[in-house]
Amino acid sequence: MPSPTPASGFRLDELALRCGATVEGDGATRIERVGTLEHAGPRDIAFLANPRYRAQLATTRAAAVIVAPGDSGATSLPKLIAADPYAAFARVAGVLHAPAAAAAGVHATAVVDPSASVAATAAVGPCAVIGARASIGERASIGAHCTIGDGASVGEDAVLDAGVSVYARCIVGPRALIHSGAVIGADGFGLAQGDGGWLKIPQVGRVVIGADVEIGANTTIDRGAIDDTRIEDGVKLDNQIQIGHNCVIGAHTAIAGCVGIAGSTRIGRGCRIGGAAMISGHLEIADGTVISAATLIHESISAPGVYTGAFPALSHREWRRVASQLRRLRELADRVKALERTLARAESDGNAV
Repeated sequence: MPSPTPASGFRLDELALRCGATVEGDGATRIERVGTLEHAGPRDIAFLANPRYRAQLATTRAAAVIVAPGDSGATSLPKLIAADPYAAFARVAGVLHAPAAAAAGVHATAVVDPSASVAATAAVGPCAVIGARASIGERASIGAHCTIGDGASVGEDAVLDAGVSVYARCIVGPRALIHSGAVIGADGFGLAQGDGGWLKIPQVGRVVIGADVEIGANTTIDRGAIDDTRIEDGVKLDNQIQIGHNCVIGAHTAIAGCVGIAGSTRIGRGCRIGGAAMISGHLEIADGTVISAATLIHESISAPGVYTGAFPALSHREWRRVASQLRRLRELADRVKALERTLARAESDGNAV
C-alpha cells in the first residue's frame, strides 16, 4: 500500500526539484496528494496533458497544477511547468505516494531452506517458501505465500507481491516489481507427437528478468526449452500476459493486458503492444514497433511503424453486410483480372490493325 505523505505534505518547489520542472507562482504551496482537474481538492496537485480538458483549469479546486509551457497562462494557480506534464505528474505521484518499505526480517511462518541466502535487510512475508540455494538480495520484499524455487535469485530492492511463484533457477533482477499471482518459469509448451500420443520435452532453460521490470498480476512467463527466456531491463508487462518459452522481450518495451506471445519470438527494444494482441511463434519484431490492440501478427516485422489488424466495431447489422461483401472479394478480384485481360487483348488487337 502507498505510504501516506508527511502531514504537512511537500512544498511545490521541492516537488519541482524532484521531477525536473519549473515553478511558477508560490513555491511554498503545500501538496499532499495527486488528483484530477475535476476532482482535486485544496491539498492536491492536478495536471493537464490532454487539451480537451483545458477548460477545467478555470474551475479546478486543486492547490497547484502541472502544465506544459504553452498552457501556463491559462490559470493563475501555482504551477509546475514541464515539457511533458504527464511524465512530470508520474514523478510527482511517485514522491507523494511512495510505497511503504516492508520491515526487514523473516516471518515466523515462512519456510527458508538452510542453504538459502537471505539478506539481513530483506523482508520475507507470512507462509513464503524460499528453496534450497535460493538468493534474496538486499532490501528485497517477498510477499505472503510467495514461492522462490531452488537456486532462484531475487535481486536487490525487488518487490514480489503476495502469491508470486518463481520457479527453480530463474533470476529476478534488481528493483523488479512483480504483482500477485504471476508465475515466472513454469514449463514451456514443449511437446513432440509420438506413436502413442504427446511426448513432453523437458524444459531446461530459465527465465532471466532484468532490472526495473514490472510484471502484472497473473502474468505467466515460461522458462526456456534449452536457452533462456529473457525479459530485458525496463520492460513493463500488464496483467494476464502469456509469454512462451525462449522469447526475448527487448529493453523498455511495454505490453498491455491479455497479450499472447508464442514461443521463440524476439520482440525488439522500445516496442508498444496493445491489449489482446496475439503474436505467433518464431517471429522477430523490430525495435520501436507499435502493435495495435487485438492485432494478430503471424509474420516477422522488419521495419518499425504502427501495425493494426483489428476491424473497427460496427452495429451487428452493418457488420453482417460488410462480412458478406468481404466473402465475395476473391470472386470480385478474379472478375477484375479477367476484365483486365480482355481489355489488354482488345487494345493489342486494335494496335495491330
